[in-house]
Amino acid sequence: MTTVILGAGIIGTSTAYYHAQSQTSSIHLIESSPQLFASASGYAAGFLAREWFAPASSSLGRLSFDLHKKLAEEHKGYETWGYSRSTATSLAETIGGSEEEDWLGEGTSRAKAAKRIAENDDSRPVWLAPRHGKPDIIDKGVGTAQVDPFELCQFLLSECKSRGVILHQPATATGLTRDSTGALSCIRVQNTQTSEEYDIPCTRLVLAAGAWTSQVFQRLFPDSKLQIPVSSLAGHSLLLRSSHWPPRSSDALPPDINATHRGVNGSASGLKTQPPCHALFTSDPEHSYSPELFTRLPAGHIYIAGLNGPYPLPSLATERVIDPKAIAILKGTAQHLLGKDTFEVEREALCWRPVTGRGVPIVGPASNKRGEGEQGVWIAAGHGPWGISLSLGTGYVVAEMVEGRQTSADLKGLRL
Repeated sequence: MTTVILGAGIIGTSTAYYHAQSQTSSIHLIESSPQLFASASGYAAGFLAREWFAPASSSLGRLSFDLHKKLAEEHKGYETWGYSRSTATSLAETIGGSEEEDWLGEGTSRAKAAKRIAENDDSRPVWLAPRHGKPDIIDKGVGTAQVDPFELCQFLLSECKSRGVILHQPATATGLTRDSTGALSCIRVQNTQTSEEYDIPCTRLVLAAGAWTSQVFQRLFPDSKLQIPVSSLAGHSLLLRSSHWPPRSSDALPPDINATHRGVNGSASGLKTQPPCHALFTSDPEHSYSPELFTRLPAGHIYIAGLNGPYPLPSLATERVIDPKAIAILKGTAQHLLGKDTFEVEREALCWRPVTGRGVPIVGPASNKRGEGEQGVWIAAGHGPWGISLSLGTGYVVAEMVEGRQTSADLKGLRL
């Protein structure tokens, strides 16, 4: 039995990672981009939440958050990919409980998904300009955390390769072959640098190509009646270096903060005391968008995003064209929130998130209630802004489905 995964972003690599733990058969990752993690997997915020999801994806959200914590504890996540507990805050707006599933499409704040606001305390971001008031606390880091998504992807891929997973990159799948019973038997792959074509045995196929998933499905199954309703939403971001972050010494922080953020998750794991990461959600009425800022450790970056737009999906993520107007707006927001001349821009980025009209991902077999579909094929795409948070859980349950096991999360509301 050979499994082929189309897309080596965080969903594809998470699937390969967990699948390789229990399988001795061949696993292949096929990635079309000449640069790994060139879209949302490498340029997303990396914010993790446990309870911020719509009912359909809440079970998957809890599983994935717990897997992130477990992985970090087992593999030095703080040092390797910046896994840190993060205090989630809201500035200058009142965030109430909501089951709104498409806040991203409406251009409002992800914090709408939070169930409640915790009692306020003194854990104010040290990098927030003094003229701003004290933010409301949404979560004190019990159910929210932060990672560097690019570094997490690098770790997962390295682990996959060490377990025998084969990466084909840059390469694209161009066709499929089925046997006399209709089951998948092999997939044709083209190396996009050399134009060489070759066949790989393929009895199980996972489509995890992010914003390109529907295009890949249509190319491989041109006669299928099944539609994969995954589209793209582009978003710009900045990676900043601030003179106020991280603090020079965590000893200057309030004692309760030191205790709360000790180790990976308050555990006595021998990790050094960490200053608190923060997620800050706010609004910009002038430009009609909802800025989001996230601090990262140990690298000491501040990430700002939230400005989305209808930029067309390119053939490859590396063909991005950054909009200077969008970057100027983000820089203006950063100056307003952090203070003028308090930061430097280390990176300007544009990536495409895979989204669905119902605001939750598609995770399940490539078949619908009418019986239309493709045997031996699974879909894992459309995670929107929650791709990093839901990544490990998605990879875990897709591996279970491919292996014919009962899934560890309720996926009924996530199927086609």
